[in-house]
Amino acid sequence: MNPVARLPFEQESPLQVPPLLRELQQRGTVHRVRTAVGDEAWLVTGHAEVRRLLDDDRLGRSHPAPETAARSGESALFGGPLGDFATEHADHARMRSLLRPHFTPGRVRALRPRVASLTERLLDAFAEHEPPADLHAALALPLPILVICELLGVPYADRDRFREWTQAAADVRDRARSQWGIGELFGYGRSLVARKRAEPEDDVISRLAATEGVSDEEAAALAMALLFAGHETTVVQIGLGVLLLLTWPEQWQALVDDPGLVPDAVEEILRAPGKASGGLPRYARTDLEIDGVAVRAGELVLLDLGAANHDPAAFPDPDRVDVTRAEHGHLAFGHGPRYCLGAPLARLELETVLTQLVVRFPGLRLATGPAELTVRRDVLTAGLTELPVRW
Repeated sequence: MNPVARLPFEQESPLQVPPLLRELQQRGTVHRVRTAVGDEAWLVTGHAEVRRLLDDDRLGRSHPAPETAARSGESALFGGPLGDFATEHADHARMRSLLRPHFTPGRVRALRPRVASLTERLLDAFAEHEPPADLHAALALPLPILVICELLGVPYADRDRFREWTQAAADVRDRARSQWGIGELFGYGRSLVARKRAEPEDDVISRLAATEGVSDEEAAALAMALLFAGHETTVVQIGLGVLLLLTWPEQWQALVDDPGLVPDAVEEILRAPGKASGGLPRYARTDLEIDGVAVRAGELVLLDLGAANHDPAAFPDPDRVDVTRAEHGHLAFGHGPRYCLGAPLARLELETVLTQLVVRFPGLRLATGPAELTVRRDVLTAGLTELPVRW
């Protein structure tokens, strides 16, 4: 019998699928593992199974006995159960109904000129540097923060404070720090909601605060969830996406030669990085079977989106980067009732960044080897710490 693998898996570079994960995939789609805190869980790695389970209401984020539930990490926000087991589905439906109007295709399209302007301004400043320069600090980090601040109505001047809190909330090793970050974020959210109730503006927090039946606490919680999710994952994806393309120079050149390929390239950079995410945590709400494996009610199930996006059954030659790839069924934004509401905004930012980069910096190249770059392992999103480039 094979020993139980323990998360997180060793990764040779920020872009490569961990060798142990690739070995597990070759054995099957469901695997018994231990999480980083030593608890047992089921890791699901096959694309078809992960996609199906994302849309299966027999799995959820809550647990009937949260204090004894298995945990994926120490983050108070992401490491264990969330929500009320009895009302989870209704609560989730309400949350999406409140947020969906703020991320309609029309609202996102209206942001395109502003996102383009912000990107242009950041790249103007970047161009003034002598190479090598850090594209993470110059573009990947500030752009999503600028965009989400304008969308929500959060002062950009507060970015250092809320960035510290969001990083703390996502800490996967220190639960006390994670709890502190969540508390600070929520307190900040309540102060913003109070300000918007008194002096409303044309932004998401003002509209949430003005929604009938939404309390200050609910508006603050929703706003801070958007603040975290609306910038952190896009920061990571811009950095990894550019790194991916520069690691495959012929793919970068394809975009330089034809910027019309950028939308397809965005889908590929959402799919292709071999991030060792450890999987989205879900709890079995009842006994069920996953690809012939019996899972008991209450057990932790980890849906590994990165592994699913590298499943050769869904993506031929999955480790190859191809900006003209026809298969766009990746699960980077999830699937089903929890599909990411901010997906259109993330795509808009990624398309804008790539289009401007290939036009303005066609000779962009890495200033160091990919294996020399470091990734943050203490936070859930695990983004690059820097991205030095030349041009």
